[in-house]
Amino acid sequence: MKKILLLSALFFACAVLVPAFASADQQPEMIAEKMAIKLTRGVTNAVTSVVEIPKQTILTGRDMGAVGYVIGPIKGVGMFFYRGVIGVVETIFCMVPQPGYYDPMMEPEFVWQGWEPKRDTSKTIAEEK
Repeated sequence: MKKILLLSALFFACAVLVPAFASADQQPEMIAEKMAIKLTRGVTNAVTSVVEIPKQTILTGRDMGAVGYVIGPIKGVGMFFYRGVIGVVETIFCMVPQPGYYDPMMEPEFVWQGWEPKRDTSKTIAEEK
């Protein structure tokens, strides 16, 4: 009975302590750099969020035609508030390593990204059949 308890205690100690010794700690410089990037990204998104209104107008107009110039500004106002709130949240919580490990909370990361036209995959699918 003593051997079983001793082996159980040894197994439990190994199961608890081994992962703690195996984890590699991040260098403080890397953590500070990632915090600074998150802070900069948050401030940038909060300040440039107003650019979402013309961006969404142009993108939606390009994708949908004339009706896109009516829907685009509505989408732009929504994205303006979304990017602004995300920017403020990332600015306030720049020291918190969430989500992921200081990863951006939205895609595209900045307002000036994501202007590429959508690829039309319907033609390639129809041609394959």
